[in-house]
Amino acid sequence: MNMETLGRALVNSLLFSLVGMAVFVAGFFVVKLILPFDVNKELEHDQNTSVGLVISAFILGLAFIVGMAIHG
Repeated sequence: MNMETLGRALVNSLLFSLVGMAVFVAGFFVVKLILPFDVNKELEHDQNTSVGLVISAFILGLAFIVGMAIHG
């Protein structure tokens, strides 16, 4: 493995991680806009476990989609 291939792999990894993080942040804001209640209030003040499960399922689903898009 030469340095050019290693450098290209490193740049690709950094690029895909930045794109993935941007997709997660954008997706979370979309979910906050779609849901008819305040997500922060439900999670922090009311400690609503169901909302936490919905958000975690969304994050796992989005991670699967981004991973498959990167994988090809």
